[in-house]
Amino acid sequence: MITVIAGIVMLGILVFIHELGHFCVAKLCGVKVLKFSLGFGPRLVSRTWGETEYMICAVPLGGYVQMLGEGGGEEGEAAATKLSPEERMRSFDAQSVGRRTAIIAAGPAMNLLLPFIVLPITYLVGVNLPAYFERPACVGYVVAESAGDRAGFLAGDCISTLNQDEIGTWSDGNRELITHIGTPLNFTVERGRELLTLTIPAEEGSLEGLQSLGLLPWQEPIIGMVAPGMPAQTAGMEVGDRIVSIEGAPVDSWYDLRRLIQKRGGAAQTFTVEREERLIDLSVKPVREEVNGTDYLVGVAPMQETVFKRFGLIDSIKAGANRTVELVKLTIVFIQKLFAGHVSTDNIGGPITVVQIAGQAAQTDLAAILTVLAFLSIQLGILNLLPIPILDGGHLFFNLYEVVARRPMSLRAREIAQQVGLMLILMLMILAFYNDIVRLFVGMQ
Repeated sequence: MITVIAGIVMLGILVFIHELGHFCVAKLCGVKVLKFSLGFGPRLVSRTWGETEYMICAVPLGGYVQMLGEGGGEEGEAAATKLSPEERMRSFDAQSVGRRTAIIAAGPAMNLLLPFIVLPITYLVGVNLPAYFERPACVGYVVAESAGDRAGFLAGDCISTLNQDEIGTWSDGNRELITHIGTPLNFTVERGRELLTLTIPAEEGSLEGLQSLGLLPWQEPIIGMVAPGMPAQTAGMEVGDRIVSIEGAPVDSWYDLRRLIQKRGGAAQTFTVEREERLIDLSVKPVREEVNGTDYLVGVAPMQETVFKRFGLIDSIKAGANRTVELVKLTIVFIQKLFAGHVSTDNIGGPITVVQIAGQAAQTDLAAILTVLAFLSIQLGILNLLPIPILDGGHLFFNLYEVVARRPMSLRAREIAQQVGLMLILMLMILAFYNDIVRLFVGMQ
């Protein structure tokens, strides 16, 4: 319930910011605004202040600002001829193409402006980041039969370049993966004193970081979580324990655990842990994993080392602006790769995914909430600028045509374009909902 409420609230904030942009610029241009709505469908709350009716509607998946002379209905274009000269001057369609463009562009512009405000606040209050993000991109473990394994990566390899772009940190590697998706990934790695080139084919690239290629950062064998009711808790393991060995076999990294635990199946095993500079032997009897029944578990998770970073006012503004520009670039690259066919449509998410992401962020801290809000706002702003009729970008395209052709596009042509645009949006929504539902049920398994 918290997840759903948090997701709806965050989505409502983004829609409100978007529609507020249209509303404010329309008012500045002297256009009469008839309705300001958050959501669609039946009214839940409605109140009129001045000449505008403000509404909250039942379906929280968008919103709209209805202006005089815009769209159909008795208050729209169909009634334009019935307006008095004074009213006509305040209608949307009576404005110059420049003013109409400003009103339309204001919505996406507000969404793109919001991150420049909230991300500096994030850096000002401070953020917890995984420590390995800012460390050299050195591989701690290679997942068997992964793309990285097939390319020849070994634990200890340090990535120095990707397609000749320098990789200084793990974050650099994750970012460059998105840029080069759809092309062969040529990694230059340092292995001891050697420089090697390892290639991952284009079809095995990923948007989800180096980990999705089977390349994992170094992970100390320190316990960060003990699951209630699982063998580790029963045996007396505690958060902060360093696992030194299992049945006498040394544990050098967290990734050694799975191999050593599976080696003896469900038999009791002696775990030697270091706690407050003392070595303690604990007898642990793993249990069979319930979903597929092939793995044995003890119920522990690694301790994720984090770094808390807080900036001063000026530095936070710079860091927030840089991060915003970076996210805008990554979103544009993603859309380009999607239309080029280099990115699977499985990566498209809908409202359910947005609600889940927002809900998870709401249960952490302010920095996480603001970061997710900024990220979603950027996506909403850029998607609305796509030249698809129905979206703001489609209306901007109509205005561009009017400037170039020196006459408005014919009403019939606009109607056909909007019908095509509506079909595209409906197809996209169906795909997004399908992906959401698949992810939801897969996550429940």
